[in-house]
Amino acid sequence: MLGGSRAFDRAHATLAGLALGDALGMPTQSLTREEIVKEFGELVTEFHPSSPTHPFAAGLKSATVTDDTEQALILADVLLASFDSFDARAYARRLLEWEQSVRRRGLLDLLGPSTKRALFNIEMGVDLSQTGVAGTTNGAAMRIAPVGIVCASSNLEALVARVVEVSAPTHNTSVAISAACAVAAVVSAGIDGASHDDAIATGLRSAQLGATYGSASGGPRVAAQIVKAVELGRSFKGLPLIGAINEVIGSSLASNESVPAAFALLAAYGEDSWSACCVAASLGGDCDTIAAMTGAMAGACGGMTSFPSWATALVEETNSLNLAKVSRELLALRR
Repeated sequence: MLGGSRAFDRAHATLAGLALGDALGMPTQSLTREEIVKEFGELVTEFHPSSPTHPFAAGLKSATVTDDTEQALILADVLLASFDSFDARAYARRLLEWEQSVRRRGLLDLLGPSTKRALFNIEMGVDLSQTGVAGTTNGAAMRIAPVGIVCASSNLEALVARVVEVSAPTHNTSVAISAACAVAAVVSAGIDGASHDDAIATGLRSAQLGATYGSASGGPRVAAQIVKAVELGRSFKGLPLIGAINEVIGSSLASNESVPAAFALLAAYGEDSWSACCVAASLGGDCDTIAAMTGAMAGACGGMTSFPSWATALVEETNSLNLAKVSRELLALRR
């Protein structure tokens, strides 16, 4: 197997961390920091069911994953089926089918605004180079982890090109592509054996490369925000870090907030991937996605032992996931 047992362990931990973070943040997503403290306490430290009145995920049992994990696994499936020539229209169809299944389940955690707009354009026959030109939110970054598993970090240009290929149909803006490149590169570097600090540095370089693609978008550049966020992560932990992220970076679904926030948590917690995900789930805002991205990057750098084995087993069982199988299949494509 390519890369041996370490590479498989880290690839598996990438998807496991994504799912763990997603499940931890499921009941807190979209809530304010104050609402989270009132309902769950200062820090989320375990899986919780969602409230029956939750605006997006009402009444879900604890350890349930949401769109972050499900859409990442859709991307994994499409990569496995069309690796050499990515089938963007098949990807679009799968995402639309996924949203229909979510509606049938009675949930409101549907496609994000950028993805929804782009898929409508694809359905209308708009050229794929134009369908994602307004997509600035974090949908591309939240589901990009499988690209980090199939692309080696030794060739960042090739990794960035693959990120652009799979992201542009829905998120063809410099900010969204830059953010997705950052996450994918950390995952890839971690699987290649990089330390947390080295993986963060690789993610920053990838963000800078990715910013040269896509349509221009306003707001701070992702790379600059990552630098700022990493400084916060190296200065604070726990409640002070939550306050600093919310004050300086933000935790919305904007790519230049949520992805840097995940980098702050990765920098702060290093090998303690579980704590990084718990703090992410406590932020407020789009915290399930921040926790999912944090978990994917932390898992890639720390491996399966950086998460409690009971937590991984519970999430896989609750959601009928076989993440080891998907990881092994993706890793077999790595080049």
